[in-house]
Amino acid sequence: MSEKIKIKLTVADRVYPLTISSDQEASIRASAKKIDEMTKQLEKNYAVRDKQDVLAMCALQYAAQLEKRVEKNILEDDPSIKTNELVELIDLHLSNY
Repeated sequence: MSEKIKIKLTVADRVYPLTISSDQEASIRASAKKIDEMTKQLEKNYAVRDKQDVLAMCALQYAAQLEKRVEKNILEDDPSIKTNELVELIDLHLSNY
């Protein structure tokens, strides 16, 4: 079990003190940086000044990306879909002869 550490992160111009596992620090800092970059980009592109609106838009974009990855993994892991893809590939190659 890794030790707990205290860090401070700035996201959307607010400081958040956190107590986390030391093995989580790099990923949490990288995530906070991505969120901060996206909020700045959203503010610039859409002239949104309310931080809550910007953070909601950011959360929605990341949730949509995660949902897309989950759906893709489910489809890729489904054996019937893989079997159908193989059958289609075989049919395609056989039709070329």
